[in-house]
Amino acid sequence: MYSKTVMDHFNNPRNAGVIEDADGIGEVGNPVCGDMMTFTIKVRDNRLEDVKFQTFGCVAAIAVSSLVTEMAKGKDLEEAKKIDNKLVAETLGGLPANKMHCSNLGAEALMLAINNYQEKSAATPKAGAV
Repeated sequence: MYSKTVMDHFNNPRNAGVIEDADGIGEVGNPVCGDMMTFTIKVRDNRLEDVKFQTFGCVAAIAVSSLVTEMAKGKDLEEAKKIDNKLVAETLGGLPANKMHCSNLGAEALMLAINNYQEKSAATPKAGAV
């Protein structure tokens, strides 16, 4: 049912946890299946220095969260925004049709965290600005 890559990320999730002083936070959920994901990011010099996730959900949701954090870490923000559900599903070696929504949630949570960071950055006056 699931690929070896999915099962590896489910059994050995990478980057699980929370960044306490996160620069951006993205939260998504699917009320139909109950999956909930929270992504926290740390940004330095326009790059994702750290990405962590907390996920309540199925095998696919946890695997997607783990993979998305690995794909995003170290990328600049514009590169990270290109991570979409199709790329996530392909990188995982496919997902069953009834689990494809999980790849949407992971990409969406990352995008929301980046957007949250960018909104906060735009609202913060720069040093020396008048």
